[in-house]
Amino acid sequence: MKEGNPSKRRASILKFFRELPSQDDDGQVLPISGLWNTAMAHPNDPEFIELGIFECMAALIWKGLKNRRWLSHDQNIYIPYYAAHIIGSYTMNMEEFAESAVHAGVIPPLVELLRGRLTWVEQRVAVRALGHLATYPSTFPTVASHAEILELSIQLAMSSLEIVYSHFYQYFDRRLSYHCDLLTRGMGGVEMESRKAEEWASQLQCWSLQLINCFAFKPEFLPAICKPEFLAKLPGMWGGLVNENSPAGIGLLRTICHHKLGRGPVASCPGLIEALCNIARSSDDWQYMAIDCLLWLLQDPSTCHKVIDKAVPTLIDLAEITNLGDHKKLGDSIVNVLQDCIQLQGTVRSSPSNRSKEQIEELLNSRQRLKWEKNMLKEDLHIKQAAALVVKLEGNSLFSAGNISGAASKYSEALALCPMRSKKERVVLYSNRAQCHLLMQQPLAAISDATRALCLHNPLNRHAKSLWRRAQAYDMLALAKESLLDAILFINECSQSNDPDLSLRQNKVPDYAERLVKKQMRAAWLFREAAIKHGGVHGEGNSGNIYGHETDDSEWETASESDIGNDGRDEMGDEDDDSEWKNEDERKDKYDKPPMKA
Repeated sequence: MKEGNPSKRRASILKFFRELPSQDDDGQVLPISGLWNTAMAHPNDPEFIELGIFECMAALIWKGLKNRRWLSHDQNIYIPYYAAHIIGSYTMNMEEFAESAVHAGVIPPLVELLRGRLTWVEQRVAVRALGHLATYPSTFPTVASHAEILELSIQLAMSSLEIVYSHFYQYFDRRLSYHCDLLTRGMGGVEMESRKAEEWASQLQCWSLQLINCFAFKPEFLPAICKPEFLAKLPGMWGGLVNENSPAGIGLLRTICHHKLGRGPVASCPGLIEALCNIARSSDDWQYMAIDCLLWLLQDPSTCHKVIDKAVPTLIDLAEITNLGDHKKLGDSIVNVLQDCIQLQGTVRSSPSNRSKEQIEELLNSRQRLKWEKNMLKEDLHIKQAAALVVKLEGNSLFSAGNISGAASKYSEALALCPMRSKKERVVLYSNRAQCHLLMQQPLAAISDATRALCLHNPLNRHAKSLWRRAQAYDMLALAKESLLDAILFINECSQSNDPDLSLRQNKVPDYAERLVKKQMRAAWLFREAAIKHGGVHGEGNSGNIYGHETDDSEWETASESDIGNDGRDEMGDEDDDSEWKNEDERKDKYDKPPMKA
């Protein structure tokens, strides 16, 4: 590498790559780890590609698979991992590099690693490399020609968390030393190993899904992918907090729903539409993917009748969204699709229930009302605003007096009066009514109203009080992941808020929010199902530490599951700081601090 003469440098590196697989000298792992660093730092550099690095890495993987004596000597156990990782790094950006890798014969040894011929650590880098190779049109056919890759990837996506838990995480005194070294780079102890194992397990699952996704773009592979037992698990496959940038299961579902052949199995899979609705309401980066799935299912005459009654309530809650990422006028698209469903109701297969028809008609009427209001005089709009304000204050008084159902009725009446374009005021009304539903133990209604408030709010999905109320409602329904994400977003928002009821004193997380986050981190823990299956957790009533090896002062420490009751709710009253309805009497309203118990 340090040779100054370019021709001598190339000749010596070429010789090194050709001779390395046949050598049995000690210390081979050192130059290979150096190549790993180079591949990570300069994945687009063609020099080593031209000199035969892919042939060398493929030969080294084969050597590790066939010669266990060599593999166990010195530090050679690390070499197959590094070799597969180098292949993946050099093929993640450049299609011509991927073509060179395929011609060098890297796929067969990677498939053997994918089978689990060594350990889950090598499976992780093998599925990563194969996923990169499957991304490109020129190399996908060669990947697909190995028929077992798709089935192995599906099985790995479903079992990866259990594999990592049972083979590494569960018993810290049985962990392979080279696994620990690779996970922490020698920088941490048992706790660091456990944290990194969770991250790598998530990557193993998400990279398996990414590889499957490459196959899902081709209709001929959909029958193999769209098995009910696999589809049903996809919504629960998410990157977790350690791998939040991966679309994971919902990304694959979106690809499947894009094809007509995929929509039928999705619409028929028990529980899957409900899961898509929950994701569609969420405030994370993948919300639009679930919305796309629901809209495509409704637009398909062969699936519309199967999903319409489940999808309509969710989509109506989302109809006020304007732009979501690159999706412009998404709310208009939702309204248009629902309107088409009503117009096609003469077709028996597409006919919604009477309740769904009523909900869609109410939505269409509200859109018509918005058009009428554009032609109204400003004086008339101000009269409507004033009337809505009076009714809202009546609702606040009823709430403070303990008449929760009466307050909810008043907020509904105020919403009927409030101009459609007065979005800030409607956010407050929906959020207040969500609070009432919470106290009346009506979590579904609370989720609906909180979602509508979040969709109306500017910026989208950033209304702190509605996030907190929806987090509590999800908690009532034992939807831990959804509750966790909303609670975390609530903490982020109130830390930036100027509202004295929401701003954090000395940047400290509110106790009630911290308790809910800890509770849901326990319930949504990536290894939870595996831990229950293998005896690490004995169910909800288990007082032991779900994480097994964590110390008492760990940030993952769990809290009592009975302490999320009234905590925080009384602090989440009416929010008018950004409202056009500001007045001194309303600021002093007791609803800001209602003396109520849940």
